[in-house]
Amino acid sequence: MPIAVDIDVMLARRKMSVGELADRIGITPANLAVLKNGRAKAVRFATLAALCEVLKCQPGDLLRWEAEDTAGE
Repeated sequence: MPIAVDIDVMLARRKMSVGELADRIGITPANLAVLKNGRAKAVRFATLAALCEVLKCQPGDLLRWEAEDTAGE
């Protein structure tokens, strides 16, 4: 997927655990794991806003676009 998720980077910078972040934004650790591992198909703006508020960052600090490998074309 061309969208990379950098929640782990921000968690490390803030010295925060996945469980603490999940509690503070109001989602389950399992759902946060799906998001942070890049397996989510969508993210609600309310969840993104909560992540940014708790981690004190911008959406671009959590999500970035990466070009897909097109070597086979």
